[in-house]
Amino acid sequence: MDVYNIITVFTAISFIAYGINSFISNKMILEFERWGLGKRRKQIGSVQLACGIGILIGLKLNLILIISSVILIIMMVVAVCVRIKIKDNISEILPALAYLILGIIILQQSIWK
Repeated sequence: MDVYNIITVFTAISFIAYGINSFISNKMILEFERWGLGKRRKQIGSVQLACGIGILIGLKLNLILIISSVILIIMMVVAVCVRIKIKDNISEILPALAYLILGIIILQQSIWK
């Protein structure tokens, strides 16, 4: 497995986990409230879950990978903006930035296929 596939699978599994945790984790429920997104938690969790699954499916169907990576990028841009707006420190913003970069890498590679 090459580095690109490792990045892709890691990102997909992470988003599946984040999506599931958005529904069942008390910590994540509190985080959504802190972010001011408590009413959107289930919607965002569903999109995270679908995005993660879409990225995995995208390993075989490139169009699905492109669409899912664009959605991931949009979610991470919003996540970074929300964290800046609520004045999170840089260590709390870095994970969203890292996933934004991973999303860009996935999109770039999927377009060049």
